[in-house]
Amino acid sequence: MTDDSTLEMGFLDHLEELRWRLIKMLASIVVVGMVAFTFIDNILALLLYPTTKVEDNLKLQVLTVQGMFMIKWSIAFIAGIVGSIPVITYQLWKFVAPGLYLDERKYAIPLVLFTFFSFITGVVFAYSIIIPFSLEFFTSMGYGDVQNNYSINYYFSFMTWILIGSGLIFLLPVVSFFFSVIGLLTPPFMRHYRRHSIVTIMIISSFITPPDPVSMLVMATPLTILYELSIGVSWFVHRNKDKSG
Repeated sequence: MTDDSTLEMGFLDHLEELRWRLIKMLASIVVVGMVAFTFIDNILALLLYPTTKVEDNLKLQVLTVQGMFMIKWSIAFIAGIVGSIPVITYQLWKFVAPGLYLDERKYAIPLVLFTFFSFITGVVFAYSIIIPFSLEFFTSMGYGDVQNNYSINYYFSFMTWILIGSGLIFLLPVVSFFFSVIGLLTPPFMRHYRRHSIVTIMIISSFITPPDPVSMLVMATPLTILYELSIGVSWFVHRNKDKSG
């Protein structure tokens, strides 16, 4: 067998492994989503709870016959993805781990736990702080006798965007951890671009939150702290590398 054939077989084996890991991720999403669907009324009540705390009267409406049916399955699917984050993270790490040095594989379990914790922290932050601020701001923009009657589809789209977006942003330390492990990120590099990162954080915060300075600062403050934490994570990884080296 030629070298080219060997390389081709290795590439095909790599694709086969990727396929099975994607199947495992999808299976996890389906299973967790089905479990979530059995508690879908409780999940919907949790997502609708912020509307009860708005000072101005806020009403949600289902505007299509199949509206609630589609919403329930969509929320269950999203819950399946969120609940499968540990499995997804583990499968992705196991896929790239063979290309890493042996001492780098010991980070698998801490990475899985850290990823899930960071994401859930971002979701909780959005649910308890950003969403109440946002709902209060937008409902206060009413005019005269115009009522705040919103489509429940748009409400859940809004909730999903804020919750998932905040959860992903809170993964910044995880991204720093991963790229530091593979050697693409260093603490000096992150310190050098600290001012640039603050500007970027302010821009991202302006997109996620309502267009007022208070909400933007509420979001930008934890993101700035997360960036500093990411520098510490990178420093910790490189310090362990230097000791093991």
